[in-house]
This record gives sequence, C-alpha cells and structure tokens, in this order.
Amino acid sequence: ITLEYEQSALLKTKTIDLLQLKVDSDPDAVVRDVAAQEPLITPSREEQVKKLVIKLQQKLKQEDEHRFYLFKVLRAHILPLTNVAFNKSGSRFITGSYDRTCKLWDTASGEELLTLEGHKNVVYAIAFNNPYGDKVATGSFDKTCKLWNSETGRCLHTFKGHTAEIVCLSFNPQSSLVVTGSMDTTARIWDVEKGVEACTLTGHSAEIISLAFNSFGDRVITGSFDHTVNLWDVATGRLVHTLIGHQQEISNAVFNYDCSLIATGSMDKTCRLWDINSGKCVKTFRGHQDEVLDVSFDMTGQLIVTASADGCGIVYSAASHEMVSKFDGHLGEISKAVFNPQGSRVITASSDKTARLWDPHTGQCVQVLEGHTDEIFSCAFNYEGNTIITGSKDNTCRLWR
Repeated sequence: ITLEYEQSALLKTKTIDLLQLKVDSDPDAVVRDVAAQEPLITPSREEQVKKLVIKLQQKLKQEDEHRFYLFKVLRAHILPLTNVAFNKSGSRFITGSYDRTCKLWDTASGEELLTLEGHKNVVYAIAFNNPYGDKVATGSFDKTCKLWNSETGRCLHTFKGHTAEIVCLSFNPQSSLVVTGSMDTTARIWDVEKGVEACTLTGHSAEIISLAFNSFGDRVITGSFDHTVNLWDVATGRLVHTLIGHQQEISNAVFNYDCSLIATGSMDKTCRLWDINSGKCVKTFRGHQDEVLDVSFDMTGQLIVTASADGCGIVYSAASHEMVSKFDGHLGEISKAVFNPQGSRVITASSDKTARLWDPHTGQCVQVLEGHTDEIFSCAFNYEGNTIITGSKDNTCRLWR
C-alpha cells in the first residue's frame, strides 16, 4: 500500500509492505497492526486502508485457478530475439534482437508501436523503468547503452564508456539511475536525467553477466564469470562485500524483497543463500544434478526457485532452507523460472520448446504452454499475473492470457 502525504508543501510517498497478508487474514486486525506502526494512518483513514487490504486479498485469491490460453503469436523480428520484458501494468512489452533494434508492442492488440533504432550491433539487454514505464533502456554488443522515451521513441541519451559488449542492465526503483554490466568486467552506473556516468564498479576479474538493484536502490549486486558476486554501495561505488564460495561461473544473483538476503545460482550445480549484512553464505542448496541456470525469489522473499540444466526446478524455503517442492516434467534444460506476483504459480521456460506452470507448494504441473517450435529462453508475468509472455529461438513471442 502506498501512502501519499504532504510535508512542507511537498508531495511525498511512503510504502507499507504487507508481506504476511494471506487470503484468510482478518482485515480489521491487519489495519490495527498497520495503524499501530504507522502514524500517517489516523482513525479517519482506517476504513480506506481496510478497503485496500480487502482488495489485495481479492487479488491474492483470483489467479490460482486461471488457465492461460494463447492470445497472440508475434513474429517480432527478422533475426533472433534476445530478450522480452513487460511494463508494470503489462499493457506494453519490449523485444530485443540481433537485428540491432528494440521494438515496443501493445499487449492488448499485439500491434507494434515503435521501433527503437540506432544501435550498431545486437540489442541484448532491455528494460522498462518500472513502475513508471515512460523510459526504456537498451544495452548492446556495440558497447553502448541507450535511453529512450517509450511514448515517442526518441533517444534521450547514449551512454558510452564500456570497452566490450553490454549483456545486462537495470533501472533503480526510483528510475534516476541505470546500471549496465559488461564483458569488460565492469559495471557502470549512469545518471538518467543528466545522461552522464555516475561511477564505475571495478573489482571483478571476468565478465559480468548478471546484476540487480535492491528494492531501496542503495545497493547493487553483480554476478560474474569469476565465480563471485559483488555487493556495491550505489552512492559511493564502494565494494561492500565479495560473496566467495561458488566453484564455477555465476548464472544469476537476486535480492529478496526486504534486502536481507541474496540468492545466487552457479554452473557448479548449487544455489547459495547469503546474508547481506555479513556477506556470509548461510546455506548451500545442492538439489540439482547439473548447472543452475536461474534463481529467483517470490515477491515476499519467502520462497526461492531454482532452474537447472538437469530439466528440474526446485522450490526452497528462504527461512527454514527446506526443499518445498520439485518440478519434474520438462524434457530439456530449464533456463528461466519466475514466480507470479501472487506467489501461487511458477512459470518455467525450457529447451524442450514448452513453458510450464507449476504450483510451488505441491510441485504439481498445472499447465503446459505448447506451440513454440524451438527453445524458449524467456518468460515473464505482468504485474497482475494474468498475462504471460514467452520468447523463443523460433523467433516468435507468444502472449498467453
């Protein structure tokens, strides 16, 4: 829940996280707890907050039984796709390609809205500045990152400085910075408004292939082929911790929502959980027989899902470190696994040309999304959890709703 309030004639916002909210929670008790901790919620506002709590509970309930149907097949680019991403509402999505462009699409109609042209090589990393969605960042093998107005398609800035391909990027939650990771072993933080570099993060000895801001925007993690993950202070560019323990290349590194933990996946077949404050590994998960290709938390940070080249997905509890469930069914490696926003489903993308929907609590496969004719490398839910996009090496995106 986001509160808007005025202070010294300035409009400010404050968010309240209801990470423990369940469908059967008593709304009155939830409001009492929140009001006790938050002075902005005065007695006159409690009824309004209660309505929002009930609305959130309805959202939690609604998606469990949802069956997805193929809505559109989009032959997005002539050359292979590299990535797909939604804006927050899911009303638009973007595709990157080897054809050196990024295209922006209307989800409801499947119409192409804009082609963002200007890169001189593969457009590999793409992102909206969610939750706003008024800008798009593209990272390219031409060593530059471009910032675009997503309404007009105008290029606002071209960030130059990397000496090798850019393969990952992310906006901070405030949309004031973008960070890029490169094969040149560095990450660079750029100022979105001024169009200049804020700092360079130097410390890895091999390519950076994964990065993420935490939800406060004051820390960045970078995962590298040097087998380590670095935690950086955004304001100063200072290295806070190096997470050492993996025996092979890192595939992905992610924060949990409250920024207390980091999960990392590696080619050494393990997933590790790290305490942010100490930089120490608190758990090594050894459930896979082959490389761990992806790892992600659910929205609340209570569950972790891993995807592996062994064709399985595994869900673990972040608190107890126990295995919650295992996904068996894919006939090829799983390169991506993500929770829906409600935490009630996981989607996996596989080289067996299918995406599958799973119940993370039981491990049951609830639906197989079939139709792609080649490996699926990307999948995403929109914020509501009622639309899915899959991207495949068959050069199409499929929208499911």
